[in-house]
Amino acid sequence: MNMSTAVSIRLPDDVVRGIEELAASLERSKTYVIRKAIESYLKEYADYLIALERLRDKDDEIISGSELRERLGL
Repeated sequence: MNMSTAVSIRLPDDVVRGIEELAASLERSKTYVIRKAIESYLKEYADYLIALERLRDKDDEIISGSELRERLGL
């Protein structure tokens, strides 16, 4: 079972309106929309950090898009 913790934040009125509109259109709660948005952000940010780490790796070979397509046989 997942535990949950209440968190309080302040958001600009226009952001709250956007959340409310999206929640209504999805027939979901504002909590659901906010939770999904945060989950998505955290996943994307983790991917970004991995990509940044790879970009900074001096031993990692960097190839062009055409070289990649050639290696993949495309």
